[in-house]
Amino acid sequence: MTRKVVITGLGATTPIGGDVPTFWRNALAGTSGAATLEDDWVEQYQLPTTFACRVSNPAAEVLSRVEMKRMDPSTQFGVVAAREAWADAGIDDMDKDRLGVAFATGIGGVWTLLDAWDTLRERGPRRVLPMTVPMLMPNGVAAAVSLDLEARAAAHTPVSACASGTEALELGLEMIRSGRADVVVAGGAEAAIHPLPIAAFSSMQALSRRNDDPQAASRPYDVDRDGFVMGEGAGALVLEAEEFARARGARIYAELAGAAVTADAHHITAPDPVGQGAIRALKAAMYDARVNPADVVHVNAHATSTPVGDAPEYTALLEALGSRLDDVAVSATKSQTGHLLGASGAIEAVLTVLAVHERKAPATINLDHQDPQIPLNVVTTARDLPSGDVVAMSNSFGFGGHNAVVVFRNA
Repeated sequence: MTRKVVITGLGATTPIGGDVPTFWRNALAGTSGAATLEDDWVEQYQLPTTFACRVSNPAAEVLSRVEMKRMDPSTQFGVVAAREAWADAGIDDMDKDRLGVAFATGIGGVWTLLDAWDTLRERGPRRVLPMTVPMLMPNGVAAAVSLDLEARAAAHTPVSACASGTEALELGLEMIRSGRADVVVAGGAEAAIHPLPIAAFSSMQALSRRNDDPQAASRPYDVDRDGFVMGEGAGALVLEAEEFARARGARIYAELAGAAVTADAHHITAPDPVGQGAIRALKAAMYDARVNPADVVHVNAHATSTPVGDAPEYTALLEALGSRLDDVAVSATKSQTGHLLGASGAIEAVLTVLAVHERKAPATINLDHQDPQIPLNVVTTARDLPSGDVVAMSNSFGFGGHNAVVVFRNA
């Protein structure tokens, strides 16, 4: 359990960039990916929320026509991100028995499932596609990435709602530390901008209804926040045992120094109001990384922009970091990307790794009137991070009481 784990490859397809360089550039610039949905079903079902954050670049720009037909959109996004990360890592040759995958999702193949149900009702069982089950199953993304890269150490699928992508990183870290793999492609993918999830989240009063101004709708920490904005896409990171990466002369972005997961056991959707589970995750992740609160200079917060969700994270950060929190640069990047559910932790980890590597924290937008009950040091325009050693954390919290935190350190 003493092996160091480093990040050598990054991949992403998001609402503000179809590749990592574009994603990073737009995250620094403060770009919103939100827009009004033009789909017929918005009016057909009279959805109360009429906007979302779709991926900026269609998967068809990267995948073949045959691949597109055999993958749910969530799997398409995952494969796009994983291929970019793998190419970025530049691993030309390795024993694929030592290559693993940990690729998460929160909902899985919802488009495939519901389209198949419509086909069954309207056209009968003979018209249901033979590939329906492999396309809709939650592990479809991990399986497709494993097949694509010939990864045989394992192909795992954490499914822990909005904490899923970050849990995949924790799982990948443990796979390498334990010796089960030398390299793991870890990440998360989601494609749930579909009328049913939108209607369901709206019924919970979880989605913003700023239909007249979508780009201003995701407002973490703002007194006028009224819910999150649905997003879609995927993020992927190549994790390597440090000795493996250095032996091949790899470019190292950062060290994945530590991680932790906990559970609230409080409520199926609401976070623990005093953040006990989140506090334990934050403290355990720092302990695992062998860092102190004084070492942390940046946090990419979960910060979904819901009225009840943002405050407990502040409470947890204050308890975990103490007076040091005033000096920590906090970015709430869902303000730009929307909430990618099971993929959110993965794309936010990509941004956190780049923040450590480039010594710069990405922007939080739409914070016009900060909630006085959440007095965080929020990065509203891209900000330089200190020179010297840099430690940053990325937080993810999900329905079911899932808490996941990862800690990155400059290599």
